[in-house]
Amino acid sequence: MARLIRALAHPTAAAPRRAAAPGALNYPEVGATGSGRLPAGYQHLHHTVRIGHGRQAFETAGAAVTTWRMHSTSGARVRSEAVRAEPGVLVEISIGAGPVRFTAPCEVIWTAYGKDRTGFAYGTRTRHPERGEESFVVDLHPDGSVWFTVTAFSRPAAWYTRLAGPLVPLLQHAYARHLGRTLRGIVEGGE
Repeated sequence: MARLIRALAHPTAAAPRRAAAPGALNYPEVGATGSGRLPAGYQHLHHTVRIGHGRQAFETAGAAVTTWRMHSTSGARVRSEAVRAEPGVLVEISIGAGPVRFTAPCEVIWTAYGKDRTGFAYGTRTRHPERGEESFVVDLHPDGSVWFTVTAFSRPAAWYTRLAGPLVPLLQHAYARHLGRTLRGIVEGGE
């Protein structure tokens, strides 16, 4: 049922590649980042930054976001079964250095492949250190400015994220800002 609601709320240019394993997502509010109303009981994140101007900047940024380039250029390791974000696609993001590496298994929940809006959201799966959802969206505004927005809701799912307490939201905000800088660098041709 949740899959049907996601498909109706966030139509995509292509059908999902395959159905997800039952119960693989570890939170019930699937699709909330696309609804405009984030659920209570979670930490909320909303970060928006201007990353360029014009159709070419929008196209470059949208491709970088939906093909995992933004994440991999930011220093994260990305493993995915697909080269592009589509609903149902599994992706694993890991960050850290050496033996201190955190792996985050996720599933793409919805995508946006529109004339002036491109992006996707992924939800956390079992074994993710958090529970929740995060979206990465690029918008081309009527004045030609190109904006990148990260929207998320999350709460701890592992003992170490519970132990880290208020440090986790600070790190999440720092990472969202880092992604914005990375995407701006890609758009400007420096990355």
